[in-house]
Amino acid sequence: MSLFPPASCPRLIVKIGSALLVDEAGTVRRDWLAGVAADIAERSRQGQQVAVVSSGAIALGARRLGLAKGGRASLEDAQAAAATGQIALSHVWAELLGAEGLTAAQMLVTLDDLEHRRRYLNAAATLDRLLSLGVVPVINENDSVATEEIRFGDNDRLAARVAQAAGAGGVILLSDIDGLYDKNPALPGANHIARIDRIDADIEAMADAGSASGMGSGGMVSKIAAARIANAAGAHLAIASGRVERPLSTAARHSLFVADRGASARKAWLAGGLTAKGRLTIDAGAAKALQGGASLLAAGVTAASGAFARGDILDIAGPDGRVLARGLSEYPAADAAAILGLGRDAQEAALGYAPRSAIVHRDHMVLL
Repeated sequence: MSLFPPASCPRLIVKIGSALLVDEAGTVRRDWLAGVAADIAERSRQGQQVAVVSSGAIALGARRLGLAKGGRASLEDAQAAAATGQIALSHVWAELLGAEGLTAAQMLVTLDDLEHRRRYLNAAATLDRLLSLGVVPVINENDSVATEEIRFGDNDRLAARVAQAAGAGGVILLSDIDGLYDKNPALPGANHIARIDRIDADIEAMADAGSASGMGSGGMVSKIAAARIANAAGAHLAIASGRVERPLSTAARHSLFVADRGASARKAWLAGGLTAKGRLTIDAGAAKALQGGASLLAAGVTAASGAFARGDILDIAGPDGRVLARGLSEYPAADAAAILGLGRDAQEAALGYAPRSAIVHRDHMVLL
């Protein structure tokens, strides 16, 4: 049985890595990709809506432009390669999906498009409409304009964010590896982990940051980060090998990260964010209160950093430095700093106006 059958997963996001889509010579693996298109068509006939997050633009463009290091020698090279390769990549997808009777649509996004709430909602609305029309959106990061400061850096986390925006129930990361191992699979004695019900420190310690192909940008670290984002939104995520023909209809070995009940849409967006404008450090008492569902009061905050405004996303860290939660600040940075550790009466004196009920309200906070 294939992963995430249509009956139980109405919407599916499939991410394809560069090493699967582009061969070592820098050309598209058309026969393999045609098999993927056939798989998508079969799922579509069964009623499943599928969106694809497709890598490969930089690798394709680098070959056409004759750029060294696969187009990743510099940011400028990567941007030029992406601009050149993206048009070729879109053409191939449109052609192969068209041969299966499907219409393809291109969506290029940047980190900012999914980190800013209004732009995120716009992207979500576009995805929803395309999928409801039976179109197959082919999504990639807009590497031609993205910089190191405002980019996902890998399509694993992008796929998870897209799943969240699309309200998908499942994500498949097709890769050059068949899942998570308890240590680098190149080492003797490495054991495959088939099911992960909770992402904890032990699971994160198993990750290897390298990309086996040298062509892509995502390793196991990015895949576990993607699983955390997807699971927070209620979507299961599988890491599966794409080194087989018809990978979406083949019961190949994989690792499945199982989602619990998803958070609300707003809180899932908060949990999946990759950027925070600032950081609050809290004491042990406040950390315990947050676990019990309380808002974060200024009295429990021991330190604040960052140049944030009211409404910006903040990381909330415990006394040991581990990020426990993320939420929207009720104060700008200067005012937050003025009331750290203070009770309500003292806050009014420090601010010169009546304080808010919390520095981060529980309705605008999600535990990680």
